[in-house]
This record gives sequence, structure tokens and C-alpha cells, in this order.
Amino acid sequence: MRSEGIRAIWAVLTVVGVILLFWYAASVPMNIKGVLTEFERAGQQVDPPKAVDRRDMSEFELVIDNPYAIDETWEQDRPRLPAPHQVAEELWETTVEKKITSKRSLIYHSWVTLSATMLGFAIGTGLGILLAVGIVHSRVMDLSVMPWAIVSQTIPIIALAPMIIVVLYSIGIQGIIPKAVISAYLSFFPVVVGMVKGLRSPDAMQLDLLRTYSASSSQGFWKLRLPASMPYLFTSLKIGIAASLVGAIVGELPTGAVAGLGARLLAGSYYGQTVQIWSALFAAAILAACLVGLLGMVERSVLKRMGMAQ
Repeated sequence: MRSEGIRAIWAVLTVVGVILLFWYAASVPMNIKGVLTEFERAGQQVDPPKAVDRRDMSEFELVIDNPYAIDETWEQDRPRLPAPHQVAEELWETTVEKKITSKRSLIYHSWVTLSATMLGFAIGTGLGILLAVGIVHSRVMDLSVMPWAIVSQTIPIIALAPMIIVVLYSIGIQGIIPKAVISAYLSFFPVVVGMVKGLRSPDAMQLDLLRTYSASSSQGFWKLRLPASMPYLFTSLKIGIAASLVGAIVGELPTGAVAGLGARLLAGSYYGQTVQIWSALFAAAILAACLVGLLGMVERSVLKRMGMAQ
């Protein structure tokens, strides 16, 4: 077991190392034109000396002709593609070196987004479980609700989000609620599908056994169907909470929000702060990983208590 864990760690480190290597390599041609322009403004010699001539050259040709500029491609203030260490430095400065209450703190913005995420996740999970129970126990709901639930996910959220916000604003609903509604819209579907699959997972022999005991429909639900659906539920919850986070961030974009990870992305795009954009993206990824990991811990604890996991 210990050797397997070590191999798994080495595999992860290898993948991370390869990604970082490609990232650094990609930063050079992506940023070379900006670096040469800065050199030209500073009066330094570049090849070719005229910007007009450089327009017809590829980034790789410019790198070959100006190898001395490679180091500077990783140190630009506003690069097209920031280097990994620049993103790491921005993350450190905006999390550790800033007060949590500061408007420049990623922890503060993450908390704003997390609040909408958790509210939307709770709404979406509750709605998804209720719909799943209805679909399993009602043939009418199975034929009518399930197709509409599937169709609802074909609408691009980036197009639907502004419509939801405008409608809710028109009736006086503002703040966290519109973002939570968008989060719930994205998170309820995985829960519906997972719970329907889980509630239908008991085989015919198990259902027949309950019938021989004269068990009622509600007893069959609480004693058999619901426990059998737990592994499916937790799997769908992991997908749902990640989708809920995406929904909260998307919900912040059309509103011109001043707080939240979506607001950081907007501010970075407005002022060309690509390092800020990438740090906000990584903060969102880290937050999603923490939420999924927390659900995984809850899953192991619950399934262990139910005797469904070691």
C-alpha cells in the first residue's frame, strides 16, 4: 500500500512537472512580441529593428532571432500568457499578504462567490432530489419532467444568465439570489440523473423480497431505494458542486459585480491584467477542489457508517 501511494505521488508530480514545462515553453513565443516592443521603446537593439518587419514573422522566428529576450518573456507586467511563477506570486500576494477584508484579497472574493455557490447548490440539490423521487415513483413525471430536464441543459448558460438576472432584477430580487438561481440551474441536473439512477439501482429480487414482507412503497423507499442511491448521490453531488461554482462565477459577469471571483476576472479583462485573471482562475480551481474533496470525506464517512465502504 505504501509503495502504491509513493507511485501515485510520483505520477502526479510528473504530470505537474510536464505541465509546468510546457507552460514555460508556451510563454516564450506568446510574449516575445511584447518584450521586443518594450526593448524597442527603451532604445535597445532588436532583430528585425522595425516593428513593421516583425509583423510578418512568426513568434518562433522572433525567438530564434532574439534569444536574449527569452528571460524577459517570463517577467512582463502584462503578458499575453503569464509564467507559472507570476501566477503563484499573485496568488501568494492576494491571499497571504492581504487582509481577508481587503477588496484585493482573493480570500474575500472567494468567500463572496462561495456564498452564492453554497446557496445555489443547496437549492439545486433539494430540487434535484425531489424531482428524482417523483420521476421514480410516477410514470407521468418520468415521461414529462425528465425530457424537459434534459432539454434545459442544452441552453448555453452564458446566454441564459443575463436573462435570469434581468427578470429577477425587474421584480426587485438582487444580490446573492440571482447568482444562486444560476448555480442551482447548473447543479440540479447532475443530482436528478444520479438520484434517478440510484433509486432504480435495486434489482428485481430485492424488490420482490420487500413485497413478500408486505412492505409499503414508503418502506421500500426508506429501507432499500434511498440507501442504495447513496453512492450515486455523492458522485452526482461532486459534479453538481463544481457546476454550481461555475454558475456563481458566470452569474457575476453580467451584473458588473465588484466582489467575487467573477468580478476579479472582469476587472482583469478590463485593464489587461492577465496575471490577475489567471490567479482568479486558479483560485476558483482550488476552491472547487476543496469543495469536492470535502464532499469526498463526507461520502466516505457516510458510506462507512452504512456499511457500504471500508
